[in-house]
Amino acid sequence: MELLTDPNVWASFVALSALEIVLGIDNVIFLSIITEKLPPDQAKRARQIGLALALVFRIVLLLSIFWIIGMTRPLFEVFGQDFSVRDLILIAGGLFLIVKATQEVHAEIEGEDEHEEKGKAPVAAAFSAVIAQIVVIDAIFSIDSIITAVGMAERVEVMIAAVILAIGVMYVAAETVAAFIERHPTTKMLALTFLMLVGMALVADGFGFHIPRSYIYSAMAFAAATEVFNIMAIRRRKLRRGGKRP
Repeated sequence: MELLTDPNVWASFVALSALEIVLGIDNVIFLSIITEKLPPDQAKRARQIGLALALVFRIVLLLSIFWIIGMTRPLFEVFGQDFSVRDLILIAGGLFLIVKATQEVHAEIEGEDEHEEKGKAPVAAAFSAVIAQIVVIDAIFSIDSIITAVGMAERVEVMIAAVILAIGVMYVAAETVAAFIERHPTTKMLALTFLMLVGMALVADGFGFHIPRSYIYSAMAFAAATEVFNIMAIRRRKLRRGGKRP
């Protein structure tokens, strides 16, 4: 009851929940893109599994809070730069995102074979492979998210509640984001460049160069707003060509 009546607890809960939701945008976009080539039923199931794993990873890491704190301690030094377990994980995760996004951009530019139908994905996009990639990226995003949570809140209960709320919002948003990207293919390229930016930010963090996420999210919000206007303009042109009033 003390937690429920403490205004400081509520303030940290609201702030942490908002931050976790914003950080979860990366996860939702990755899930939407990585499951796109699966049949609709498997894609939905893969997103559900991915978010469930994200929740499990975050709660387990929060309950292992002392281990998490230890991950920030330097392991070794290279040219005067200290590297911890967290740094190595962020670098590996950032490179994974950059490589995956680059592969998807290449596939979009080159195009798929004409005989390849949607829902009949190649072996690389099979359900088990997609789940494996989701597990990897969930682990990366979870570590970054939990370290942020540890720095913002003092009570584990508050952190867990904020994480559960954030995952709930991500669960609701995942289907909408995936459907929007499918309806508007040009937004996929925007989402892929967003993942590249996030990947570069993770690598930079791993090397000790912190890039404020607000810079990245502000740039992407501007780009997303431009894309919305572009979609509206395309829709109006199609209506005019069809002889209809918008």
